[in-house]
Amino acid sequence: MQKIRRDKTSLVLFLCQIISALDVPLDLSQPPTITQQSPKDYIVDPRENIVIQCEAKGKPPPSFSWTRNGTHFDIDKDSQVTMKPNSGTLVINIMNGGKAEAYEGVYQCTARNERGAAVSNNIMIRPSRSPLWTKEKLEPNHVREGDSLVLHCRPPVGLPPPIIFWMDNAFQRLPQSERVSQGLNGDLYFSNVQPEDTREDYICYARFNHTQTIQQKQPISVKVYSMDSLNDTIAANLSDTDIYGAKPVTERQPVLLTPTGSTSTKVELRGNVLLLECIAAGLPTPVIRWIKEGGELPANRTFFENFKKTLKIIDVSEADSGNYKCIARNTLGSVYHVISVTVKAAPYWITAPRNLVLSPGEDGTLICRANGNPKPSISWLANGVPIAIAPEDPSRKVDGDTIIFSHVQERSSAVYQCNASNEYGYLLANAFVNVLAEPPRILTPANKLYQVIADSPALLDCAYFGSPKPEIEWFKGVKGSILRGNEYVFHDNGTLEIPVAQKNSAGTYTCVARNELGKIQNEVHLEIKDPTMIIKQPEYKVIQRYGHASFECIIKHDSTLLPTVTWLKDNEELPDDERFLVGKDNLTIMNVTDKDDGTYTCVVNTTLDSVSASAVLTVVAAPPTPAIIYARPNPPFDLELTGQLERSITLSWIPGDENNSPITNFIIEYEDALHEPGVWHYQTEVPGTQTTVKLKLSPYVNYSFRVIAVNKIGRSQPSEPSDQYLTKSASPDENPANVQGIGSEPDNLVITWEPLKGFQSNGPGLQYKVSWRQKDVDDEWTSVIVANVSKYIVSGTPTFVPYEIKVQALNDLGYAPEPSEVIGHSGEDLPMVAPGNVQVHVINSTLAKVHWDPVPLKTVRGHLQGYKVYYWKVQSLSRRSRRHVEKKILTFRGNKTFGMLPGLEPYSSYKLNVRVVNGKGEGPASPDKVFNTPEGVPSSPSFLKITNPTLDSLTLEWGSPTHPNGVLTSYTLKFQPINNTHELGPLVEIRIPANESSLILKNLNYSTRYKFYFNAQTSVGSGSQITEEAVTIMDEAGILRPAVGAGKGKEDWKKEIVNGSRSFFVLKGLTPGTAYKVRVGAEGLSGFRSSEDVFETGPAMASRQVDIATQGWFIGLMCAVALLILILLIVCFIRRNKGGKYPVKEKEDAHADPEIQPMKEDDGTFGEYSDAEDHKPLKKGSRTPSDRTVKKEDSDDSLVDYGEGVNGQFNEDGSFIGQYSGKKEKEPAEGNESSEAPSPVNAMNSFV
Repeated sequence: MQKIRRDKTSLVLFLCQIISALDVPLDLSQPPTITQQSPKDYIVDPRENIVIQCEAKGKPPPSFSWTRNGTHFDIDKDSQVTMKPNSGTLVINIMNGGKAEAYEGVYQCTARNERGAAVSNNIMIRPSRSPLWTKEKLEPNHVREGDSLVLHCRPPVGLPPPIIFWMDNAFQRLPQSERVSQGLNGDLYFSNVQPEDTREDYICYARFNHTQTIQQKQPISVKVYSMDSLNDTIAANLSDTDIYGAKPVTERQPVLLTPTGSTSTKVELRGNVLLLECIAAGLPTPVIRWIKEGGELPANRTFFENFKKTLKIIDVSEADSGNYKCIARNTLGSVYHVISVTVKAAPYWITAPRNLVLSPGEDGTLICRANGNPKPSISWLANGVPIAIAPEDPSRKVDGDTIIFSHVQERSSAVYQCNASNEYGYLLANAFVNVLAEPPRILTPANKLYQVIADSPALLDCAYFGSPKPEIEWFKGVKGSILRGNEYVFHDNGTLEIPVAQKNSAGTYTCVARNELGKIQNEVHLEIKDPTMIIKQPEYKVIQRYGHASFECIIKHDSTLLPTVTWLKDNEELPDDERFLVGKDNLTIMNVTDKDDGTYTCVVNTTLDSVSASAVLTVVAAPPTPAIIYARPNPPFDLELTGQLERSITLSWIPGDENNSPITNFIIEYEDALHEPGVWHYQTEVPGTQTTVKLKLSPYVNYSFRVIAVNKIGRSQPSEPSDQYLTKSASPDENPANVQGIGSEPDNLVITWEPLKGFQSNGPGLQYKVSWRQKDVDDEWTSVIVANVSKYIVSGTPTFVPYEIKVQALNDLGYAPEPSEVIGHSGEDLPMVAPGNVQVHVINSTLAKVHWDPVPLKTVRGHLQGYKVYYWKVQSLSRRSRRHVEKKILTFRGNKTFGMLPGLEPYSSYKLNVRVVNGKGEGPASPDKVFNTPEGVPSSPSFLKITNPTLDSLTLEWGSPTHPNGVLTSYTLKFQPINNTHELGPLVEIRIPANESSLILKNLNYSTRYKFYFNAQTSVGSGSQITEEAVTIMDEAGILRPAVGAGKGKEDWKKEIVNGSRSFFVLKGLTPGTAYKVRVGAEGLSGFRSSEDVFETGPAMASRQVDIATQGWFIGLMCAVALLILILLIVCFIRRNKGGKYPVKEKEDAHADPEIQPMKEDDGTFGEYSDAEDHKPLKKGSRTPSDRTVKKEDSDDSLVDYGEGVNGQFNEDGSFIGQYSGKKEKEPAEGNESSEAPSPVNAMNSFV
């Protein structure tokens, strides 16, 4: 079941963040603030009125004035200029006789009231220009096959510069490739021409966006020739040298067409898009490769365009300065060009000044810090006047980029402007200082009700204002105690956040704001609602065709919430079909057909949450009927056409035999022999009692009709077709459906539609009139008429702008009715900027919340799909190395500006970045943000091993937790005895320092089973525990090695030392039929103990004695052995004489290859076999610890884990040399001993 939660509180938080303590309510006096203004470089349409925006707020409302080119602009003296009421926006009337060129200049707006004056940016007004193409006579281009060619566009200079594209006379984009492409200057480059490049309609178009006009250059003709096809006409235009010096097509090494030379320079501004281009000629066509000398191309910001001929780096910074080399290469050689890029920077803010609200006598500062290349200069203005000549204020002191205010008074209120400028631009920021003495105000409405689903975040708003800035406190209830602790988050804007609201979180919350002038409080109410659940979900169904299918969806919800249940089929609305019956708790589908196959989803919505559940319906064929009693009807016959008109005709027929099942209805189908011969279409159906029908007809269709009878058994075979009837032509009745406009590239708009079917054309010559214009620009419609296509590509469009689109059908007789308009968008491009102001708030050791500022919509350049957060663990703070970094991605749909990061590892360092996503892909990543998670509780210790049991002690050994999740502070050991009835005794607890790894427990009871509980602690708390049981030894034996003795009567005893863990021993070499006394003794801490018993060996078995030397088989065997030895001696003698003929072999044996000599240490043996015990035969297998514990190592991929010293090395065949070394275990093994000899320690405890 899929579960969806609507976090409506996110909107509340967003609204709260807008209201900060520095926003002054509009009923209080405040200096002006510019709220809206036109862009600095304002290019206007010379045909439209010029609107220069300037809006401001303040108390009292400000008055407005303007300057033009630095002097006062008196709008009262110009009849063409008006100012909007209660606004500073200017409207220059161009459409009523004014000329835009007369109003070119730099404008600045000032908003003023009694508390100060704010100024706008300098707004440069420039009318756009789209001049006509200069008339020119273009000579045809005669080019030899394989040569390079450049077709120059040279568009007229416009403002802003036009968009260039090449098309043919059918308005189709000319195909481009690695061989043929358009340069950044608009020219069309051919690396080498081919015969297929011959054409006479190479046309360069220039699109001027502001005026929505397209200028066209004269068509350019290109004729590609070869020596074999050189005709007399072309030969007449060539000199003798050209003809006789011409060569057949040969391959040529690359030569750069642009840029020229080996080096060039380029200056780009920070934040802009850097475009570098290299186009080369050559045959075969060269391939372009880009590198940055002494560095790497920036990841995630580098794109290759125009078949890698253009290098594009977005959002460039000073770090992108350097030398970029393009290399053009083909099979004959290469050529390169180095472009030296210098990135300068217009001023950009480090810290922009912010409004300052102070109470009388308070201190404050305005800070204005900007950076750029070159470093910008900072200048201050007060109320629009340079601060050096502004009226003095004793509370004000200017210190470079900072203004310091001390003991301000009400007359200190003013608006200050900070100007940061260098040769590439300027920044201007207004910030007011408003001196007010105001008691606290709470701006959130009183008794506001918040409703939240249980286990979801709750955000309670307390927007406030006051001067001095009030302090905010929250209380639960009217007289409750102040809220504190980790279960609440207090935001600077006054909002109280409850990260996980529970049922007991409901109630009344009181927000108190106080400063030295007073106190105010406000109450809000929180209700916690039960989540909506689907307690009986729809189930998978397999239904026979024409059967009934039913899905259940029974829900449980909060009694105060009104749920709505919606059913979907394949995530879309249910078909508009009366067979689908929606009940309160179910969906029933009657008479299911194959098209009903699919996934059905029950969606339950309330005002606070939403849940859904899905199930699949599979429709199968019904089983065959065992015996046919009834049959389908026979087909109708004698079809007749009467009453022929232009748009209607009457069809009649005679029904066939019903075959014992009444005919329920007749289906009439038609064939259009003119457009789709052989294809029958549904026309209509009538009841089974009707044998005549009047049919509606379409123009320009050659009709034939047939009738099908239907009864409960099924359909009859179709009748024989009627006579044909051809209707007259007419203009189309309808327009294409499903008209859409979606760009496939950033600079185009692809208009698509569903073409009309043949019978819908209504006449010959079916075509489509495709019209478009940019939305909200009041452009004229641009139209083109096309035929036999279902799409049209508009090239040279701005990136992702809305267009109004319509497609109208027409034929030789006229147009269809005027179509409706649809809205489409030109192509999307990757987002330009990364989200800014990324902040991380760590909530606990495994959960963090990330915030970011939304990117401006104009930089998304497409449909905003959401944001992606990439985050990964850098390292554990308790372990300083990490070999594998796995990046995780969380996607937040829509314009969401925060999200939760779950499943983090405690006490670890993480990095994250945020990217905006549109339909084209992801934008650049924000700078990596580092954050650390706090400590958590550790995991259980990796192992607990109990060894060396004695009479009253046990030895405990353990391993540190695999995941300490912080700094270990200690271990806790708890243990208790277990009696014979499995009852637990008193619990003992011991605290152990974190640096210990073993402990000897003393003063235990003998022969007693104990249960141990062991866990680790960090400063946060205790982790999960590991348990183990062990037993102390009995008093009589302890740990010892028994000794077995055997003797006859009073003879001397024979002794054998036996492994202490064994319970039997085989006595060998005894005399048959003899009585023996056997004693088994053990020596422990309390002395020697023994027990004995007497037994008698069995009688000897009599055997027949035979002299083997007289046996025939033995004599034969000995003869065969003697013969084999003789043959062996003869062979050895022959090989020895033969080998003597080659004295070189002896030298080879004496100088064997040193690489195959045994690897030896100084003592002539392997270092691994130097132990005395290793002279014994190697034993198969390896020892396994007998305490049934497996030690978890800290690192699974470290070779150090496989041994120490030489014992950890690998042999040449990949095996472990240390596996066969004499290395001893670090602790004695328990249980069954291996086949090794007893150790000296065990020998000391043996019986003598």
